[in-house]
Amino acid sequence: MIELNNAVQHLRQFRMRIVIAGIFVFSCFALLAGRLAFLQFWHYRRYAAQADENRISIVPVAPSRGMIIDRNGVVLAENRPAYTLEITASKIDGALDDMIGRLSSVVAIGAADKRRFKKLLEYSKSFHSLPIRLHLTEAEVARFVVQRFRFPGVEVRTRWSRRYPLQATAAHAIGYVGRISAQDQARIAAASARNEHGPGPYDPRLNANNYKGSHTIGKTGIEQSYQTELHGQTGFEAVEVTAGGRPVRTLWRSPATPGNRLGLTLDSGLQQAAERAFAGRRGALVAIEPATGEILAFVSAPGFDPNLFVDGIDQIHWDELNTSPDRPLLNRALRGTYPPGSTYKPFMALAALTLGKRTPQWGFYDSGRYTLAGHVFRDDKPGGHGWVNMARSIVVSCGTYYYILAHEMGVNAIAEFMKPWGFGQLTGVDLEGEARGVLPSTEWKKRAYRRPAQQKWYEGETISLGVGQGYNAFTMLQLAHAVATLANHGVAMTPHLVRDIRDAHTDIKRAASSANRRINVKQQDMEVIKRAMADVMTRGTAAASFRGAPYQAAGKTGTAQVYSLRGGKYHAYQVARERRDHALFIAFAPLDQPVIALALIVENGGWAWQSAAPIARQTLDYYLVDRFKTPLQTVESIARESAPGSARGE
Repeated sequence: MIELNNAVQHLRQFRMRIVIAGIFVFSCFALLAGRLAFLQFWHYRRYAAQADENRISIVPVAPSRGMIIDRNGVVLAENRPAYTLEITASKIDGALDDMIGRLSSVVAIGAADKRRFKKLLEYSKSFHSLPIRLHLTEAEVARFVVQRFRFPGVEVRTRWSRRYPLQATAAHAIGYVGRISAQDQARIAAASARNEHGPGPYDPRLNANNYKGSHTIGKTGIEQSYQTELHGQTGFEAVEVTAGGRPVRTLWRSPATPGNRLGLTLDSGLQQAAERAFAGRRGALVAIEPATGEILAFVSAPGFDPNLFVDGIDQIHWDELNTSPDRPLLNRALRGTYPPGSTYKPFMALAALTLGKRTPQWGFYDSGRYTLAGHVFRDDKPGGHGWVNMARSIVVSCGTYYYILAHEMGVNAIAEFMKPWGFGQLTGVDLEGEARGVLPSTEWKKRAYRRPAQQKWYEGETISLGVGQGYNAFTMLQLAHAVATLANHGVAMTPHLVRDIRDAHTDIKRAASSANRRINVKQQDMEVIKRAMADVMTRGTAAASFRGAPYQAAGKTGTAQVYSLRGGKYHAYQVARERRDHALFIAFAPLDQPVIALALIVENGGWAWQSAAPIARQTLDYYLVDRFKTPLQTVESIARESAPGSARGE
């Protein structure tokens, strides 16, 4: 008989299956528990950090840029609150471009605004609030607020905006800020890497993360050279965000530290007086306090309004500045190099005394010409100046005297003497981009030219150096530095623009240092030169401009050829403007206790006694006389006015 249903066997099979299934389920749970334990205990920190990164976003808080004031407390650069229209891309509904189009019907948004916003968006996260329109008027703010409900993710905020209240005054010294470019970002990254791995102490201000949230950076002048001091330190906010990137709440906040306040050596009143004196002419002027090296005025004319660059200059203004034949963006005081002309003669005379080539009494009868190897070098006065000694050679600016002297000294002796005075050398001024210029020597010419014929030095080339022509090419900063050193009895002080730095966090003021060195020149020799330069102002080439001055000054006029006359006679009215001679002037005052020394040039100005000397007179008049009559608007006076209840070769 066949058994069709064996209950015992089926029960045994069923139980076996239950055991196998249980073992399988238990193994699965064991694996899950093991994996859970593995993640929770061995990799907890790793995955917890990743979760927090997805949940928490670190949002930068840009610091307020440091203020810049002059030596009297007059504000030169500050921050003013401005209304900005900002978009948080993660909060908007629909397409970003569509929303911007609708927004343009309420507040004017130009093509330049859109381009700037998209560039900012490329370097930021979607939950960052980015400006699409800057400097809204109160009417524009009111129009937007009424229709704000139509634009989720868009709001009006108040941001600090850089402002230069004196506009073009000292623009080349102060510089300006502008939007951070790709080149700026590369420099920031390079500086951060050097700071991280370099041998010096670590400075958190140089870290690349310190620029997150910042949209502007110093581009030129003090704004660029002292970027680290002025920028401050970025703060941060920890913001909880949803999976879609929408901010939920602020978890914690680290406030930003404002930038440090810079006190400059400039006197804004003197700066404005000197700029006015140029009256639209091209040129440069540098005035220095001899005893300290502090730069009192730093003029490059014409100038420009740095406010144009803060939010990005428009194409019309850029073309106007960039294509102007007067080149207003060129920093002539720092980068313009010029032959010094007859302003070189006092230093040539001092070299002759120091090297024993001349005595003050040595003289000769000047016929107005000097011949070397058949070539005639002519003085500007036909027939010459008659009997000329050292003092008279400076007073009447006798070219023949210095033709002979240069030939006797030789190019290398001249270069060796002039080098310590700073000619053709970097002065060490605290501005980036200083030009070195050219102090000629036989070695310089070998380096400057490739062809052997060009490398050879000819005696005739030395003759021109004696009157500040030829290969000589110096900046007005170098010339002013040399004059200040002469006025300071041969003690050279490093010229500088920053007087002190006030820490925004501790309010402690740090004074800027100025290195000094003494040039090995006899005091009695320098006195001979100074007295001769004083006579220039009373009975020499500058007498007309300084007649009746209530102080005693010392100075020297200079005219530098722009192109060769090839033996012809110079007549300014027959020459195109751009080919006319440059006019130069150097001076210091008062004679016995100098407090100011200056050098200036008027490009294509012609005779210096006509164009350059009057500028020097106006500049010295202001600093020595007029400034004591002019009230200053300082930081403290502005605060008082703003207080509640207050009223408003020659």
